[in-house]
Amino acid sequence: MSQWSSKQVNGPAVCGLLARQLETHCPEGFVPARLTVDMMRPVLNEPITVHSNVVREGSRVIVADATIVQQGELRARASAVFLVSAASPPGEVWQPQSPLPVPQARLTSPDGDPPLLRSGESEWTHDLAAGRNSDRKVMWQNLIPLIEGEAISPFQRAAAMGDATNFVCHWGSAGIGFINTDLTLTLSRLPEGPELGLQAQDQSTSGGVAVGTATLYDRGGRLGTCVVTAVADARRPVSVARSASGAQAE
Repeated sequence: MSQWSSKQVNGPAVCGLLARQLETHCPEGFVPARLTVDMMRPVLNEPITVHSNVVREGSRVIVADATIVQQGELRARASAVFLVSAASPPGEVWQPQSPLPVPQARLTSPDGDPPLLRSGESEWTHDLAAGRNSDRKVMWQNLIPLIEGEAISPFQRAAAMGDATNFVCHWGSAGIGFINTDLTLTLSRLPEGPELGLQAQDQSTSGGVAVGTATLYDRGGRLGTCVVTAVADARRPVSVARSASGAQAE
């Protein structure tokens, strides 16, 4: 459920559901390279149906769209680009060398694990209240299954985790005062294993509009980037109180 309302489904679930539907259009030999989600209205805690169609199907590029409609209204939409997998061209290309923090303990439960947080140079902790500061944040998580009785796929896992960019980039000393309205996830490869990390990389704010950028990675290294735009909601900031089994809002 959303931390803003118990009547709504949270962003990670919405992004994961749209990715689940879109990946049905990804044939063998192709990989998801980009997912863009627009969350125009709250997705309600009611029966959810996801529709999709292929927009373009080529030998190297496939584009598909998906939508969630409830009560006769378009609630969310997404677009995915799938690219054919091939050998990389010769030559060397610049890549960032800064290390990405990884906790020593592994999160491997098939039912998911509570998220770990690292704020600034502090140690990893399950206590999300430790994020009430202006330090740079990193989240590490083994997500719960998206659909009951169905294993979460690597693409679904990446999409759901990507929505947490709003938390790592816009979580400050007074809580989370921004609601992200979209997500753009880019991937050079799919995640391996159940664990994913998300490290804040950039943030800018002006006139109640914020943009956050984070790096998505696993124990093998970088996967891609996540970018969200968000609108201020100063009247109802989320103040994370604890997280014995997940984030709780005050």
